[in-house]
Amino acid sequence: MNILAFTDPHFDERINPKLISKAKKADVVVCAGDFTNFGRNFNNIIKDFDKFNKPTIVVPGNHEEGEDFKLITGKQVKFLHKKSIIIGDYLFFGYGYGGFSERYKDLEELIPKLKEKSKGKKVIFVTHPPIYGTTTDYIDWAGHVGNKSALKLIKEVKPMLVICGHIEENFGQIDNIGKTIIINPGDKGQILEV
Repeated sequence: MNILAFTDPHFDERINPKLISKAKKADVVVCAGDFTNFGRNFNNIIKDFDKFNKPTIVVPGNHEEGEDFKLITGKQVKFLHKKSIIIGDYLFFGYGYGGFSERYKDLEELIPKLKEKSKGKKVIFVTHPPIYGTTTDYIDWAGHVGNKSALKLIKEVKPMLVICGHIEENFGQIDNIGKTIIINPGDKGQILEV
């Protein structure tokens, strides 16, 4: 499976046509949040997700907090926050919003259910906050600022892949925890082969 993954593009009005073109090489499109600038043009951008013409997974970022994700009505677009979806042999689990919060109690409470649900599946965790203690969460002036609850999920569920965002200085960073690959794919998007 090929995934077009991107995060934090902060589109002004519409989705970048270059991303739509790049999606032709993908089986699934994944956005790890912050696809708007503080919610501006939210409805137009949501409608544009249909232009990918692929199953599209959208996790909200901190710029989408307070937006109405019930507006996601496209046949191919799935909003994932504290939810999962199965595509083929893959279980995609999404957790969005936030950014610099150290812990999310509600995320940690979902781990046992997710472990049970993911048996026999290849898990892909899509989250807006970066993962604590990795190259995806490190800022020179602040150190590691990522999410410890996401780290706990990785250690217990052992997803094959984590797609995260939020820290734009770390676009393109790749790390791993055990066999789990962690990537911040950036705003231009990357094709990931899984």
